[in-house]
Amino acid sequence: MSALQLQSGLGLLALTALAWALGGFHRRTPWRVVVAGLGLQVLIAAALLHIPALRAAFGLLGSAVNALASATRAGTSFVFGYLGGGPLPFTEPFPGAGFILFFQGLPLVLVVGALAAVLYHWRVIPVIVEALAKLLTRAFGLGGAAGFATAANVFVGMVEAPLLVRPWLARLSISEIFVVMTAGLATIAGNMLVVYAVIIAPVVPDAAGQLLTASLVSAPAAVLVALLMRPRLPTDAAPEEQAAAAPRLYDSTMEALVRGTQDGLTLLLGIMATLIVFVALVALVNMALEPLTGLTLQNICAVLFWPLAYAMGIPAESAATVAASLGTKTVVNEFVAYLELAQSGGLGLSERSRLILTYALCGFTNFASVGIMLGGMVAMCPERRADIVKLGLPALGAATIACCMTGAVVGMLTSP
Repeated sequence: MSALQLQSGLGLLALTALAWALGGFHRRTPWRVVVAGLGLQVLIAAALLHIPALRAAFGLLGSAVNALASATRAGTSFVFGYLGGGPLPFTEPFPGAGFILFFQGLPLVLVVGALAAVLYHWRVIPVIVEALAKLLTRAFGLGGAAGFATAANVFVGMVEAPLLVRPWLARLSISEIFVVMTAGLATIAGNMLVVYAVIIAPVVPDAAGQLLTASLVSAPAAVLVALLMRPRLPTDAAPEEQAAAAPRLYDSTMEALVRGTQDGLTLLLGIMATLIVFVALVALVNMALEPLTGLTLQNICAVLFWPLAYAMGIPAESAATVAASLGTKTVVNEFVAYLELAQSGGLGLSERSRLILTYALCGFTNFASVGIMLGGMVAMCPERRADIVKLGLPALGAATIACCMTGAVVGMLTSP
């Protein structure tokens, strides 16, 4: 094991200790949770990164993503012409000058949303989710509803996953609600996974497979951090053993296709609005901050996140760059952070550091996502409003640690 891999391994333990410290060093968390959390992260990452058959599947997944991108471009070219990726009526002044994010990148959300709804209706996604839920409930002793929602977060969004267990939400303990919220922020939805894979493919090999691995590894990481920060209380009721089942949402494949497209459109418009507003607000704050202090929000975050970047196994000379990207993810969102990674050609990082950063960015850990999640969960379970709102910002901190744990795991398993 190289020095940088050892740095990642020690960093993983340090991040675990940080979560325990933020939870007040409670002794109620059983060692089973710590062993299961760390063990599952390493086992899942090692299997997906180093077993040849699974590595080959990465290539197939990448081909599928490329096919989806090409199919989407056919649709956007037909509707928007050269704005959507059709032949340009002028000479491109520099490579990439003709790319318009809203007309060429974001419409992929529509196609993937429709396809995901169809796969859900055909029970493909529920079977995978239920299998992963059983693994999490047995490893951590979670109740069925909490385990199912955590597993679902690997494939669907932070609001859609709790929606699948809505009848059980009111009966969850504070600890289990915190697990569900942390998992929602520490992972990304399947449709966004495809979009991000297309964006970073030029600088990250096997981007789609890497992002799927990151989301899978972050699930046990999120459970571990959440239970360290908010362990079960002696007064909590025993977790329900009966696992939640994925409800039927559509009556036919055609209905799934239509409703999936409509949901995708809502998401697309939401992404567009969020990007405009938060990029504008960050620029506005920087306009006021920089003349007074000489610093921007990104500079400040580069300092605050430096220890986390170093703990993941990033060399000291590159840690500030990675920390600034983590700050962009938190202050704005991961979409902008991945765009910066792709547009810069990798931010000048080594291949290993780029891979660690890719894993650490793979989560909805930003303030806008916290607001979206709180709004959705309060609407679903108004009787637990006070508990849900109180856990919002702690869940953001827990999910950030979980994503950094995922980066540390891949750093430990990847040679310089």
